[in-house]
Amino acid sequence: MEEQLDLTKEWDKTFPQSPNVIHRKVTFHNRYGITLAGDLYTPKNAAQKLPAIAVCGPFGAVKEQSSGLYAQEMAERGFLTLAFDPSFTGESGGMPRYVASPDINTEDFQAAVDFLSVQDNVDPEQIGIIGICGWGGMALNAAAIDTRIKATVTATMYDMTRVNAKGYFDAEDSEQARQEKRKALNAQRTMDYKTGTYARAGGVVDPLPEDAPFFVKDYYDYYKTKRGYHSRSLNSNDGWNVTSSLSFLNMPILQYCQEIRSAVLMIHGEKAHSCYFSKDAFQKLTGDNKELLIIPGAVHTDLYDRKDIIPFDKMEAFFRRYLR
Repeated sequence: MEEQLDLTKEWDKTFPQSPNVIHRKVTFHNRYGITLAGDLYTPKNAAQKLPAIAVCGPFGAVKEQSSGLYAQEMAERGFLTLAFDPSFTGESGGMPRYVASPDINTEDFQAAVDFLSVQDNVDPEQIGIIGICGWGGMALNAAAIDTRIKATVTATMYDMTRVNAKGYFDAEDSEQARQEKRKALNAQRTMDYKTGTYARAGGVVDPLPEDAPFFVKDYYDYYKTKRGYHSRSLNSNDGWNVTSSLSFLNMPILQYCQEIRSAVLMIHGEKAHSCYFSKDAFQKLTGDNKELLIIPGAVHTDLYDRKDIIPFDKMEAFFRRYLR
């Protein structure tokens, strides 16, 4: 039985509502028993079964931000789309709040495919997914296991397990560095259990230090300003999650991405600090249905909401080709 969620009835997205798309709130469940909340976008006047796309990300964001923008735009182009909040996040269920797991978050994408597969107006043989930022890694991970996914797009893909285990740009890739992380994270678990609370881990720094690296300023400019702020987004508020990063450190994703047989389009900004994730992951992919697209001059968050930069025409053509 699905958990009853308290879903907002108002349009509270960071982008304007399209007059060409029908929007409604939906819920569905994953195989961990967690009820997920989503926004379903359907092209107006659609009279046949449609190809469908599930969208999620960035990590720590909610469906009212970037993923909703992508979903609505692709619905305007003729696809039925679902932007959803992952487990423990936004309007979705699960306790404690803001937990993250490479296993559960991969399952969330599969649960979205479950939901889309049984909709009367969806062709179950034409389902794709879009993962943004940290959810780009989860999308590839899902594509490596779920043969129902016929096409996958990642935008400014980020491997959360790699950055936790090895640090930014692999600068902490040593046994000693990982051991120090384990000790600190487990000490915090002990403290959390004593106090009956959960310390926040990570997040977008606020206030912004004058000497902050460019990518930190980039995140700040998106999540902490009117451009991308949303009250339910952890990145806009106090942190990314309330649990430690031990599962991300110990359970790397993308172990079998070289076995993905379905189509993959990886999009990244030339100046994005995480571009190396996409380039390295792309090198592992095989087959002539894989493509890496680097957007000249684009920084990481440009691919969150800059409709003048996000290559929606390219994405539409990609899905048209492989969702058929």
